[in-house]
Amino acid sequence: MPQIKVIIPAYNEADSISKVIKDIPAFVDEIIVVSNNSTDATEANAKHAGATVLTENRKGYGYACLKGMQYLAIQENKPDIVVFLDGDYSDYPEELTKIVQPILEKNIDFVIGARVKLLREAGAMTIPQVFGNWLATNLMRLFFGAKFTDLGPFRAIKYTKLLALHMEDKTYGWTVEMQLKALKQKLTYTEVPVNYRNRIGVSKVSGTVKGAIFAGFKILGWIFQYSIKK
Repeated sequence: MPQIKVIIPAYNEADSISKVIKDIPAFVDEIIVVSNNSTDATEANAKHAGATVLTENRKGYGYACLKGMQYLAIQENKPDIVVFLDGDYSDYPEELTKIVQPILEKNIDFVIGARVKLLREAGAMTIPQVFGNWLATNLMRLFFGAKFTDLGPFRAIKYTKLLALHMEDKTYGWTVEMQLKALKQKLTYTEVPVNYRNRIGVSKVSGTVKGAIFAGFKILGWIFQYSIKK
């Protein structure tokens, strides 16, 4: 079995993080929770649940993901596959099995867990989230011929391919940056439909007007930046 490691960015997810860790399949080699300046019991609960806990005091989803990557870079044994998963329990961590399946069985480079409407709990995605996903994926289809339907945070990628992307976004543009760079580098990719439920607690992005607007600008900024470079 290839070595698989999971990176979970988490900001004040004390009520959910243990549930996320508990439901991750046992074949995963290491679960890395990156506490993104949490002020609650996120770190203590994650440690108690068996995760490796890192701290990133600079707020931003991308900062937390990059911190996890920095940790992997200094390990003697590098993973074959890296899975990114949110800490709010909106995804079903046990579905990691089908997220990595295309990589293991078909040698695909990059897999997105697509939050399709049929498998989505009512209210799990806000109207701005649904519209933002629709707009971003349609723009990627228009400009780059992409076949993405979602910017879902539950995703898996070969570690060597992840390194080659030279990820840099520090905040809300992390997911779309990865997808755009995967297109530019002609990685093989696919989507896997996943279940999606209402998160535990309030979203720090879609749950606030400021967060939703800022995330929207970041996502569109990356897309238009790459369309100009095309």
